[in-house]
Amino acid sequence: MAENNQMLSKILDPMPYKILKFCYFILAFVLISCGEDQKKSSDSPSVSEAEEVTTTPEVIKKSTKTILCFGDSITAGYGLEDTADAYPAVLQSKIESLDLGYTVINSGVSGETTAGGRSRLGWILNQSVDIFLLELGANDGLRGIPLTETRANLQAIIDAIRQKSPDTKIILAGMELPPNMGQDYTAEFRAVFADLAKENNLAFIPFILKDVGGIPELNQNDGIHPTVEGHKIVAENVWEVLEPMVRQE
Repeated sequence: MAENNQMLSKILDPMPYKILKFCYFILAFVLISCGEDQKKSSDSPSVSEAEEVTTTPEVIKKSTKTILCFGDSITAGYGLEDTADAYPAVLQSKIESLDLGYTVINSGVSGETTAGGRSRLGWILNQSVDIFLLELGANDGLRGIPLTETRANLQAIIDAIRQKSPDTKIILAGMELPPNMGQDYTAEFRAVFADLAKENNLAFIPFILKDVGGIPELNQNDGIHPTVEGHKIVAENVWEVLEPMVRQE
């Protein structure tokens, strides 16, 4: 054991000196490098100068604003093989072709009711939204939810958006129900959207499924959700109201 300790001692004894010598070398290298960096910095543009070079009017012009489509399965593109065929993506393609500088976000959830939308709104509003398209209510109607509840939820969503972001522009998308829900109920349901749009001074799409709803060849087998061609028409319905907003910016 003593012989092993002696041998280990011979191996370890020189190491502190070698480490100290190596540290001196590193310190000298760092000091030389710092001097070179200071010399280079005097020849290079400052951060503010670099920003002046890269920040051009063209870059500012192309800054992206946000359009958020907040809805149910119609917005989500239920039943489509690719959500790139849903109307929000169609709107994005149109906007890009016109170089209008907006990003369209698809925030559709299949099966969503106005109550469900109201409950997830807080998380959605954590992001900056310039134009908010509100497309909810169809599932309320199909489930026979009292219209007073649907109306209250939609109003609460509108109020929350305005409280969180007063400058956000809101578009309300109207919806209609199939006639088998009863004439009185369907008429009252339709009126909920028109009344809310008028009372809150909102941009309004009377029926987002105009020229699509009830037309078999433009709907999937369930007779409710648009096909790819149907979504193109839905996008045009939205664009009629959306276009003046994005062009006036």
